[in-house]
Amino acid sequence: MTQSEKRLYLVKELLAELPQYRNMEIPEDPEQQKQLLRSLMNLRPPAPIGAEFLKVQDEYLSEEVREKGITDSQALPASPGNNRMVLWRGDITTLKTDAIVNAANSALRGCFIPCHSCVDNIIHSVSGIQLRLACDELMTRQGHEEPTGKAKITPGFNLPCRYVLHTVGPIVQGRLTERHCKELADCYQSCLELAAAKGLDSVAFCCISTGEFRFPQEKAAEIAVRTVADFLQREKKPERVIFNVFKQEDYHIYKRLLG
Repeated sequence: MTQSEKRLYLVKELLAELPQYRNMEIPEDPEQQKQLLRSLMNLRPPAPIGAEFLKVQDEYLSEEVREKGITDSQALPASPGNNRMVLWRGDITTLKTDAIVNAANSALRGCFIPCHSCVDNIIHSVSGIQLRLACDELMTRQGHEEPTGKAKITPGFNLPCRYVLHTVGPIVQGRLTERHCKELADCYQSCLELAAAKGLDSVAFCCISTGEFRFPQEKAAEIAVRTVADFLQREKKPERVIFNVFKQEDYHIYKRLLG
């Protein structure tokens, strides 16, 4: 099957799971089809699905990642102030590294809002529906929502990274408090400890809590850099930590902090 044929197959299979949408007309435009596929994946609950669907989905998503272009984290230049820390502006789902960090919500099953712009939604959309299934298994076993500042690990599935580290950052409503700051530091600490325990060589952090959770960008970056630098002084793993930013404003903040 071509990419187009795979996309249509996946859309039809997902629509067939929803009685109210079975007769829905599929758009002819490829970009609209991609949006529809992503929306259906975002909406889908963590339920079993057939091996043939997963085979086609994995082939399709892997090719989509290749077409976007994969960046090898080992080829990125280190920061002037610390040769184990890297600043990179780009799409975290195209980064080849041992693990990327996902800023999750407390349910830890991904974002169910179709095509939402949060990093949680983007990571799940590129990884595939197995990521939600893996997260659901972890959370069902845990039996309660994920506490702020902790971390969980899953495979990366169709992402170029080997693993995804899921952490729930603090939600800032009103004034920033010391507790918010401590919880954000805990997110970075927990992810690094989990990465070290798994023997991972490289980890890429997104800007945890600075989007939908409204943590001030400058303060968040200061906490991130300080927590990572302190950890790397004590530990040999991970060997390399990438600060991944998407906004130009965040790039300038981290560039200044990293020298």
